[in-house]
Amino acid sequence: MTSQNSLLTGNDQPLKGIGLICLAVLLFASHDALSKFLSGIYPIVLVVWARYVVHTLLMLVVFVPRSGFSSIVRTKRPGLQLLRAICLIGTSLLFTTGLRYIPLAEATSVNFLAPLLVTALSVLVLGEQVTRSQWLAVLGGFVGVLIVVRPGGDLFTPAILFPLGSALCFGIYQLITRKLSDIDSPTTSNFLAGIFNSLIMTALLPFFWVTPDGLHAVFMIGLGTCGMLGHLLLTKAFLHAAPAMLAPFSYGQILFAGMYGYLIFDHTPDAWALTGIGVICLSGLAVAWGQRRR
Repeated sequence: MTSQNSLLTGNDQPLKGIGLICLAVLLFASHDALSKFLSGIYPIVLVVWARYVVHTLLMLVVFVPRSGFSSIVRTKRPGLQLLRAICLIGTSLLFTTGLRYIPLAEATSVNFLAPLLVTALSVLVLGEQVTRSQWLAVLGGFVGVLIVVRPGGDLFTPAILFPLGSALCFGIYQLITRKLSDIDSPTTSNFLAGIFNSLIMTALLPFFWVTPDGLHAVFMIGLGTCGMLGHLLLTKAFLHAAPAMLAPFSYGQILFAGMYGYLIFDHTPDAWALTGIGVICLSGLAVAWGQRRR
């Protein structure tokens, strides 16, 4: 029998939620692998522009016939929505640039500092209380990054600042998303982010335009499709299972990134990198566990 709590929250199909989030992170890893491949051939601005334009067009096709354009774009906090979109485009530009120089699995693991940064920043921005164990988990995440990019290692270069900057932008993006969650629907927030970022990147595009060939144009369409479908499946996953239950499976994105890194880019993380990745994952899971207990 479904419990009363499950009826109230809608979290009554945990296996379905787990399956959806696993598929979502596979799509996100596919998105990042396509970004890494395309950014080695085309300007970063062109790659990011394609991602957001395709994402926005797909949302137009999927959601506008159901709800109408005016209802989707209506927001009570347009300034905050714009700031959220800028943080997201900062994440995309910094992370995609980092992929030119950093292997896929390592860059993905560094970007997973974002949940830890959210924990730290929530004290200043949202006035939330963070326990000592959560602070230790945040510290552990940074130790994991130091292990990955250890002095003297191949990744100990200024290029590591790109995924670190991406993680910071994504952490701020998540905090703003949390503040907007009680104001606008997820569909409105995601659609507005797509519109804002498509317009910003289109304004920059004339300075960076290179005509892609046929196959690469298909890859760019696949890039935006993976991003949009990944976010859609992620939203669906949280309808069926609690975030704390799904958090461990989100780190499967690092495993998929490592798989793509090996199959496509012929890269395997060394023992130090694997250790650092493990520390980052455990730190993130510790934060998720602390939130679940609270």
